[in-house]
Amino acid sequence: QVQLVESGGGLVQAGGSLRLACASSGRTFRNYAMGWFRQAPGKEREIVAAVSASGVNTYYTDSVKGRFTISRDSAKNTVYLQMNSLKPEDTAVYYCAAKRSVSYYITYVLQGSYDYWGQGTQVTVSS
Repeated sequence: QVQLVESGGGLVQAGGSLRLACASSGRTFRNYAMGWFRQAPGKEREIVAAVSASGVNTYYTDSVKGRFTISRDSAKNTVYLQMNSLKPEDTAVYYCAAKRSVSYYITYVLQGSYDYWGQGTQVTVSS
């Protein structure tokens, strides 16, 4: 069983930055690919970014490329999402997710692929 706890959300003005963190329980964090998803009001949950179990490979949805960076720290069992140049359309509840990976190099972009989810953290970007 893996428990995920997100932190770092909040209210920020457009153009600002936030760093989300997702702390994972358990001793096998290195075997899990991780992802960040978001869900805005009235919209479906969507992939934002993903990182392979090794940390070598990453994926970003087009709307955040060049602004967001996903990273992981295996010593701290934590995955991060650095969000810069935030826009009002980034406003959403952000969720992290973990997938027991069959390879250290695969990123997973479908939410149905993930085994565990955090409770979410609210990010609000004001214009």
